[in-house]
Amino acid sequence: MIQIDALPAFNDNYLWLLQDAANQRCAVVDPGDAAPVLAWLQAHPGWQLSEILVTHHHFDHVGGVEQLKTATGAKVYGPAQETIPGRDVALDDGDQIEVLGLTLRIFTVPGHTLGHIAYYVAEAPTEANVPLLFCGDTLFAAGCGRLFEGTPQQMFTSLSRLAALPDNTAIYCTHEYTLSNLRFAHAVEPDNQAISDRLAQVTAWREQGQISLPSNLALERATNPFLRSEVANVVAKIDERDGIAQRQPSEVFARLRAWKDQF
Repeated sequence: MIQIDALPAFNDNYLWLLQDAANQRCAVVDPGDAAPVLAWLQAHPGWQLSEILVTHHHFDHVGGVEQLKTATGAKVYGPAQETIPGRDVALDDGDQIEVLGLTLRIFTVPGHTLGHIAYYVAEAPTEANVPLLFCGDTLFAAGCGRLFEGTPQQMFTSLSRLAALPDNTAIYCTHEYTLSNLRFAHAVEPDNQAISDRLAQVTAWREQGQISLPSNLALERATNPFLRSEVANVVAKIDERDGIAQRQPSEVFARLRAWKDQF
């Protein structure tokens, strides 16, 4: 059985810690800061950090990698197309790796950065027993990452790939942006009851100090505007803002992303 916990870092990052209690081994995703992981290891004597999984090169995702590698000897996996500190294994689209007995499939998902990757586990012996997606800053709960390096078309294609995964896939993104993302989603689709309900729920969670993750793909398809570029109400809202035109879904997405950047 694999347990997954969020280790908070910085203002709104989560480092995902995967734990194999039977063997007292763990792996961490996107450790921008080594301190939360080292503190966890100190509080759990006998445990070994065996793997570090990196989705992209931004400092808040890699800042703790080398310190953790030095302290623990963990093997570092990261995208082949980016410079990742301490990387031992370079990963590209379609690759598969074994971590804590899990088989992780690699998706290249450019957009936020050009070499960004995501890790997908089709079968995971967790309490929920659902597929897992560790997607960094590509797909967020009710949102998506900013386009720092890639194009709208690249991000649209990347999100479309992830949106094709099973409905029950658990979405482990790396920032607590859900509430602000849902406020934007509500502006895009004010009559979408699923968005209104989720906004109320996440507002209550955050007031209680509860995290809003993981999400799941069915919920994202229902409430995330960046996965809804072909939905009539979303298209109509872009027409209302930017003028009526015949737009491909990727162009609707581009207009949504530009709007969110200024929201």
